[in-house]
Amino acid sequence: MGHVVISEFMDAPAIDWLRARHDVTYDPELVDDAERLRQVCANADGLIVRNRTKVDRALIEAASGLCVIGRLGVGLDNIDTEFAAERGIEVCPATGGNVVSVAEYVVTAVLVLRRAAWMGSSEVLAGHWPRQAMIGYECAGACLGLVGYGAIAQAVAQRARALGMTIIAYDPFLPADHPAWQSAERHETLETLLSAADAVSLHVPLTDTTRGLFNAERLAAMKPGAVLINTARGQIVDETALARALQAGGIGGAAMDVFANEPLASGNALAGVPNLIATPHIAGVTVESNTRISWITVQNVVRHLEA
Repeated sequence: MGHVVISEFMDAPAIDWLRARHDVTYDPELVDDAERLRQVCANADGLIVRNRTKVDRALIEAASGLCVIGRLGVGLDNIDTEFAAERGIEVCPATGGNVVSVAEYVVTAVLVLRRAAWMGSSEVLAGHWPRQAMIGYECAGACLGLVGYGAIAQAVAQRARALGMTIIAYDPFLPADHPAWQSAERHETLETLLSAADAVSLHVPLTDTTRGLFNAERLAAMKPGAVLINTARGQIVDETALARALQAGGIGGAAMDVFANEPLASGNALAGVPNLIATPHIAGVTVESNTRISWITVQNVVRHLEA
């Protein structure tokens, strides 16, 4: 029987299933106490995390018996995957578990940002009647630009097409002859996509190439009035530049589910800017996706521990 440490929230039935097979330490408060997490992991065979737990070199060295890391999600930038590989530790993301949830979040954000009607509830309830300011735009006939065209972006495209949107995408790593391109117009450069899209959604991992990808220059290159949705990683967007673009009206709005530093500090660059939807890294977390991701993860971990 192995010992599995779970440092962030997950579905209770999946934890119970895991407990029936292995010793489990489940403590979501461990994510905020790196020292105690290292102590608890000293005799761990498996570790299950979401995106907030920093599985760095120090933690991996402290967990000398660790052989598998289950990721409740797909992004791996919070895990030192290279050092894990050096130590022979298997890293198992919950591939596919949150595709539907993120896709629905993106389409919802596009609808809300373009229509603008849901931004003025407080004014209406206060007795004002800003009809002209809340007219907004339809999605039908508009162009959605997807930066990155993997599984989630393709699911977004499927739903956006049902709204009558035109789909364009930029992904230099997806071969030009890949079947996925049958459902989107392929753009050779990011710049041409930005100049054409009425809404831009980000679906790329955080790498040295994508860090700061949407800086002031790229935001200025977006079509006037276009909206930006980021459910990928916060460091991909320069938050100060985004705040300035929103305040100046250079872009029509933004939905940010991820940020450079989470949770946000008070007085951050985005506080108080207009036409901004801010959510606490929950695009991929619904009741249904939490169940799927939790079960995928515990099954991955158990499969490795019992191999």
